[in-house]
Amino acid sequence: MRLVISTCLAVSLFLKVLLSGSTVAAHAPTWQRHSEGYCAMYGICGKRVDGKMLNCPFGSQSIRPDKLLSSKVQSLCPTITGNVCCAEAQFEILRSQVQQAIPFLVGCPACLRNFLNLFCELSCSPNQSQFINVTSVSKVNKNMTVDGIDFFITDTFGEELFESCKEVKFGTMNTRAIDFIGAGAKNFREWYAFIGRRAALGLPGSPYAINFTSTAPESSGMKAMNVSAYSCGDNSLGCSCGDCPSASACSSSAPPPAVKKESCSIRIGFLKAKCIEVSAAITYIVLVSFFLGWGFLQRRKERSSASRTKSLISAPDTGVIRQINKKKDKNVPTQMFEDAPHISSNVQLSIVQRYLSSFFRVYGTWVARHPLCVLCSSLAIVLVLCLGLLHFKVETRPEK
Repeated sequence: MRLVISTCLAVSLFLKVLLSGSTVAAHAPTWQRHSEGYCAMYGICGKRVDGKMLNCPFGSQSIRPDKLLSSKVQSLCPTITGNVCCAEAQFEILRSQVQQAIPFLVGCPACLRNFLNLFCELSCSPNQSQFINVTSVSKVNKNMTVDGIDFFITDTFGEELFESCKEVKFGTMNTRAIDFIGAGAKNFREWYAFIGRRAALGLPGSPYAINFTSTAPESSGMKAMNVSAYSCGDNSLGCSCGDCPSASACSSSAPPPAVKKESCSIRIGFLKAKCIEVSAAITYIVLVSFFLGWGFLQRRKERSSASRTKSLISAPDTGVIRQINKKKDKNVPTQMFEDAPHISSNVQLSIVQRYLSSFFRVYGTWVARHPLCVLCSSLAIVLVLCLGLLHFKVETRPEK
């Protein structure tokens, strides 16, 4: 009896140790090899409910891709040559994910290149196992998949990445791109925290948790990733001053341009105008005055010639005829107005039509009788409206 009890206790203890060992293995895989030329996660072993693919947690040697895959990797990740740690399916996932961020960062090539290098090294670097450590796995359809990783990366790269991207503008919304792809992060650590969050189902982001850290355990043989980062003021991948105010070409400390000799200017009261502008205004006024004067003289000449012709006509009833003609001339518009309803007596006009007809008839008559006043008032209104040109300035900051 004692033998049976002892045997049962031994079996239960063995099962307990075995189960506890399998649980630890599920959270801290021990099959990885952290050395140069090895991968930390290669291939696709499953997918989440929302369709996001999950990497395999098994480390293996980096492989040499075929020519087609190699050319694809080079087009997106020019810093990675030779062997890679991503299968073709993994690379296509990488490309589709970074394509979502490219429209936000395309205005600054240096920022975009740094951003792409971060994810290229994470996904395809041939020395991936030296800075990537799979910390937890999960079982999906009886396959082990990556559930969380540690990404060892230097603070220097993080600072340079953030500095190159923090002022980049998203032109469509005229706001900072970091507000969209970094949740308004104020430093690289906040940006890393946003990137490393495990995305909820149906939302964009990483399907597994990424813990960005700068210190690797000494006993692990790992080291922090430290690829070169480009400054937004770099001449080869330079950005505009709106996206990189700290660039040397945009700095206020730059030597001022050579002082140009001031052109001729004239001050009239509180207004200061260039000589060429004053000359153009004077020329315009002279031409307008000449045109109006010529028209006035022509009209006066016609009136004087008409009066001379009438004075030569002598008839006993000249005075009566003149009075009748003058009376008719004065009554011409009135007679026309009175005759107009009879002409269109068979047409029924609405109230609005009658009002508009009456208004424009009176207005047209007044304009015809006072042409000089109409022309002068029109010219005066145009000149007054042109005074706004005195405050005209060219905008030299398109990012506003």
